[in-house]
Parts: sequence; structure tokens; C-alpha cells
Amino acid sequence: MNKISIIGAGMTGSTTAHWLAERELADLVLVDVVEGMPQGKGLDMLEAMPIIGRDVNIVGSNDYAATKGSDIIIITAGLPRKPGMSRDDLLTANAEIVGKAATETLKYSPDAIYIVLTNPLDTMAYLTMKLTKLPRERVVGQAGILDSARMRAFVAMETGVSVQNINCYVLGGHGDEMVPLTRHSNIAGVSLRDYLPADRLAAIVERTRKGGGEIVNLLKTGSAFYAPSAAVAQMAEAILKDKHLIVPCAAYMNGEYGLNDMFFGVQVQLGRKGMEKVVEYKLDAEEKALFDKSAAAVKDTHEALKKLVKI
Repeated sequence: MNKISIIGAGMTGSTTAHWLAERELADLVLVDVVEGMPQGKGLDMLEAMPIIGRDVNIVGSNDYAATKGSDIIIITAGLPRKPGMSRDDLLTANAEIVGKAATETLKYSPDAIYIVLTNPLDTMAYLTMKLTKLPRERVVGQAGILDSARMRAFVAMETGVSVQNINCYVLGGHGDEMVPLTRHSNIAGVSLRDYLPADRLAAIVERTRKGGGEIVNLLKTGSAFYAPSAAVAQMAEAILKDKHLIVPCAAYMNGEYGLNDMFFGVQVQLGRKGMEKVVEYKLDAEEKALFDKSAAAVKDTHEALKKLVKI
């Protein structure tokens, strides 16, 4: 049986375990600093397995040793956003948390592939790769699947069309400068630019960019966890099943789109070795301008990280 360890057993981490357990993909380990919490959630979930007919072992621990031999390490640990906070506001606190999670788990699972979820996402993925010194194929960030799913949901709400017919592609940094590619996004092959009035499409783009903040403001005491964790589960499944699935993820840039030495949201192909390749779009002038603006914002956060941590 494959093994997946999830670092951070809060709402996102535990819900990720829930999605994964239902798919019977791997045995699961939940790790958290809070004593008893990951153990309790793990046991509760384990006791659900007979009901849904899944043979999955689920354990909780406060010790990184429990993660030994993991195929995938998922990092969700960190402080969530509160109303009025940007993802970048979390940089200092979460850099310390993610840095420890990455280096400690690597000791026990030197061959693992890392999926990073903690915000600010692109920069936490960069930190993970630099501290572990892993090749770029083995560190990916979850952002674009979530942002694209939000856009798909909003398009479905606007049009009344099944979400299965709606394909949306959101690239760029996981923040307010993300880049929804409306020209490439489509309903059953028809570009959204042709399907929807320009003002309605613009409203959907804006809501997509602010999608996380909308939920933070509604919840008041936390941030989104159902959709982000479902996105992580899709990535883990694509990797373990060697699906060669093309999805938008945060990946380390090595010349693609003219970008280097940074994590950025692009279309990537996921398989058993992790990120197999980056799939590039031909961007028009308007898209390229948005793309460059987003890249500059992500680069700024990367530079802020370098002042905090020696990498």
C-alpha cells in the first residue's frame, strides 16, 4: 500500500485525509503539534472505514518519525488567513512552520514527492525545494486547480451548464494577481469570451481572484478547506496512479515563459515521478502583461523570504 503523510491536521489537512481515504489510495498519517488532535481525528476517520468499505490505515501523531517511508508528503501546516489579511501577510510565521515540516520529513522519507498547500503558496513551495535540495520534479504547489475550480463553479452558476462541460485555466501566482485565461477557458469547446457577455465574464474573473478572501470573510475564523483539500487529493491520485494528468500547479520555473528560480502557477503534467513537464501556452499581449505582473508579485515575496531564511 502507498503511504501519504499530511503535515498539519487542521481543517485542510484532515479534510485532505478524508478525500484520500475515500479513494483508497494510500495509508495515511496525520501529523500535528497539538497533542491528541491528530490521533483523535485519525482514529475517528479509521472508524469510518468499515462503513464506506475502504481498507485504509489512518494514524495520527505528534512525531515526524511516524511519516517514515512516505511516497507523498503533503504540507498544509501553517496559520490560516484572517479577515483583512493577504496571503503574503503569513510569510514570516509560516516560513518557520513549513521549513521545519520539510526538513524533518525528508529525514524519514528521502524519496517522497512534496505537495505544498500552505500560504503564501508559491513562496512556501520555493522554500520547501530550497531547504530539501530536491529536484524540481519532486516539489509542487497546489493552487491552480483550486483557482480554476472556483472559476468553473462561478461559470456554472452564471450559465446553468454542468461543471463537467466547463474548462477553466487559471495560471500565475496564488494571489490577487492570478491570471484566469479567458481565451483558453471554454464551455464544451466554445471560448468563454464568445459564450459570455464581456461584463459578466469580467465579474467572474474578479470573483475568482478574490475567491479565497470571500470565504475568509464569511467564515471569519479560518479559511477555505473543502475545495483546497479536494485539489490536493486530485494531485496525489495523479501522482500515485501515474496518470500523466495535466493540471495547473505551482512549479519551479527553469526558463519556461522566460522565468527562472521561482515557483509559479503553470500547467504541468503529473505522474509517478512528480512534475513530468510544464505545458506552455502561447500568450497574447494582454495575457503576457497580466502574467508578468503576477510573476513580479510572486518574485517580491520570494525576495522577502530570502531576507528571513538563508536559502
